[in-house]
Amino acid sequence: MWYKEHVRLALHHDEPSSAHLAARFAEERVLSKIQAVDSKARRKGLSALDPAKGALVRLGVETDGCGRVTRNAYTQFRPIWAAARMAEWAAAADAEMAGWKSGMRSVIWVATGGLAADKLALNACGLLAKGPKQYVLDSSDPGMLEAILRTIESRTRCRRKEALGRTAVMAAAGPDDAQTPLVVDALVKLYEKHAVDVPAHFLAITPAEARLGRYCAARGIRVTELALDNDAGAAWRHSAPLTRAGVYALALAGVDPREWARGAALNEAQIHSAWSLASFLCQQAAAGRGKVTLLLSKSLQGAAGWTKLALEESLGQGMGPALRIITGEPARLADYRPAKDARADRTFVLVERKGEPAVERQKLALLKRAGYPVAVLQLDAAAPLSAYLQFIHCAVFGLAWLHDVNFAVRPAAALSAGLTEALYQNALFQGGVERTGEWLRFRDSIRRVPWRAGLCFHYDRMPCGVEAGGRDAASAYASILQQFSDAGVVNCGELIWYGDSRYSAGGGKVRKALERGAARLYRGALKMPCDVLEGPALSEATMGQGGCFTTLVLPWEMASGAGSGYLRAQFLAAQACLEKRVRLVVVLSVKDASAESATALEEFFRAAAAGL
Repeated sequence: MWYKEHVRLALHHDEPSSAHLAARFAEERVLSKIQAVDSKARRKGLSALDPAKGALVRLGVETDGCGRVTRNAYTQFRPIWAAARMAEWAAAADAEMAGWKSGMRSVIWVATGGLAADKLALNACGLLAKGPKQYVLDSSDPGMLEAILRTIESRTRCRRKEALGRTAVMAAAGPDDAQTPLVVDALVKLYEKHAVDVPAHFLAITPAEARLGRYCAARGIRVTELALDNDAGAAWRHSAPLTRAGVYALALAGVDPREWARGAALNEAQIHSAWSLASFLCQQAAAGRGKVTLLLSKSLQGAAGWTKLALEESLGQGMGPALRIITGEPARLADYRPAKDARADRTFVLVERKGEPAVERQKLALLKRAGYPVAVLQLDAAAPLSAYLQFIHCAVFGLAWLHDVNFAVRPAAALSAGLTEALYQNALFQGGVERTGEWLRFRDSIRRVPWRAGLCFHYDRMPCGVEAGGRDAASAYASILQQFSDAGVVNCGELIWYGDSRYSAGGGKVRKALERGAARLYRGALKMPCDVLEGPALSEATMGQGGCFTTLVLPWEMASGAGSGYLRAQFLAAQACLEKRVRLVVVLSVKDASAESATALEEFFRAAAAGL
């Protein structure tokens, strides 16, 4: 089987050489020390771990206000040295899904962050094609929920009540997740409205003491732990390949859980290959080439978003030289600065299965010949996706260890979540987000320029000296972007759509318009990478990165419900969080998620590109 073989990693233009960094892992016996820390936590409890006395402990645990260890993130390495037990636990989790698999035609996964990203990756990679159709609801937007329900009704040819009776709701959440209980509450009320038995259709995968756990227990909904061995660790934080939620999703689709578990059991040589990749990326970032363009072969492309989140959520903390993972871009040399250009900041990582290249060999040869740093990781053709996911987890730790950064905490995400909660609670007191001072400040700011078809450019979070100067919206946007780009302050962009782009036709068209805008304005005209994301779930990871010009895209009209208020609170919190981190952020508001709004956005970016 593949996991008995060595992963093939080839590094090109590794200059200055990262070999000395990679050698440190073996010289300092890092793997055996990790195993010792995790073993101690398992045998003696978390109280036996003291971050003040061990650097490795400090890098992989969460602590409370008194410095006591509350979670051990090294649990994600357990598939490596407890493969047999993990396979048994995965098989047991598979058996737990037997009744759900036979009784349900659809499953709605309610989750955020990594616990949603792994389901999206599994689905996009075709692993959830069999069994009940599985949907991922990772937003509080009532419009996304309605779009999913309409899709289920259309696919099953059932009315709402009958469709709900054949749909299971699986909710997965960490202890501090406030969004998931809110969405689950909306679904519970919907099932009760249609007189569908809630406990028979709902399952919560979360710590019992978490918000979601307490909510579900009070309503007779079954609650189970995220980790297969019931040791929560950082299971929700990094969406490890063997969380109970991930295995449940695979079990519903008929994927062999034992084979999946064995795939995550990397051997020592493979782990050191992951750390060699981490060393390569660390060295390139230190040399100013921290924009990592990820190119995946066809069968792995669905895991691009998960990879970005896994690497950035723990490493985007303003640590040393920042890394930014670029996904969703075609390999086009015309979009890159020459490798010898002083402003060139690209590094390329190609991940492919044997016999399935990530890019055409001619393009790979051109990248190497042009002098770009390139890493090529090749898996065997039979390698399960779990192997790749575990490999990336090992690379995340490797980067954290080299930078001396705790990979178990997410200060940027915590800041965003705290601001959202404060805004939402204030909105409940005020009678709605639209009545809060923060929303009125945004809505009524004089620093805005209207465009056609209801589109408006808002720049009230820009530094005081930045003004539109009588320009139209597209010219003002282009002028501000050009100014910061020329000054070297901005070297990448991100366009974040606060709406559904997966299940609604209008949102999908908006997403395509943003993709074309990113290609035309950022990659084409400015030669800089640009992410197109769906907020807020996948955007919180990037809040620690500098040099980025963030554009939030907000529809004024949203479906009514508590979720829309929470989504708007997240939108306001994102602006405040970015401003606190000295990040440049502007807003494009559109009337709604429609074809007309998509057309307006496309025309806007076309005009902005022409104005550069």
